[in-house]
Amino acid sequence: MITEEGIVLKERTVGEQDKFIDILTKTRGVLELCVKGARKMTGKSGSSTQLFAYSRFCIDKRGERLYLNSAEPIHIFYGLRDSLTKVSLASYFAEVVRYCIKPERQNDDIMRLMLNTMHYLENGKRQELLLKAIFELRLMADTGFMPDILACKTCGTFEPEELFFSVSDGSFHCADCFTPDEGENYIKMKLPVLRAVRHIVLAGYDRLYNFRVSEDTMQKLAYTAENYITAHLERSFRTLDFYRSLI
Repeated sequence: MITEEGIVLKERTVGEQDKFIDILTKTRGVLELCVKGARKMTGKSGSSTQLFAYSRFCIDKRGERLYLNSAEPIHIFYGLRDSLTKVSLASYFAEVVRYCIKPERQNDDIMRLMLNTMHYLENGKRQELLLKAIFELRLMADTGFMPDILACKTCGTFEPEELFFSVSDGSFHCADCFTPDEGENYIKMKLPVLRAVRHIVLAGYDRLYNFRVSEDTMQKLAYTAENYITAHLERSFRTLDFYRSLI
């Protein structure tokens, strides 16, 4: 018997009574579970396996497949259902995590990122675009795609007032050193955006969400984060396309 805490990232029906769920766990990455008799489950057992539920799962392994034995909900994130944009953004987060995180991979930080971002998304205490940028950039940093944002790649200037960020390698050049390379994808930004990126990828989780930016900075930050994750994962996401259609 395996016991894991996890977040349901996806559910899909199989036959008349069963379903499969993908869960993000703290220690085993993303796992696929077979839930027998899912449509007959009611109360806590039923809510614990629905989309976005954070639950404690008891799992049986039979051969190569994992089966749900029992589950107890910890937090269901009901508040996400108050808004179509919240649900669609949470679906995007879930799709990205399913793509990035493999089975049997240690995921303490990714679990914390997912739970904390969903918490702020549910209670509405942070703007959606800011949460999206935080999630995208921190996920990239925590999965091996940390941008090189400490100083200008050419002269070492730490805080240039204006700079050009390279989407392909995550480095930047100050305006004085910048020489465009053919085929490179650069984003022109100002110092407040760079400071926000630094905070997101370097801050501890106790401070990660504790910052504010202006509307202009947030828009540029969101644009940068989305371009960065799309370029490095080398794919698009249907859930992201749908979220874009709503805003």
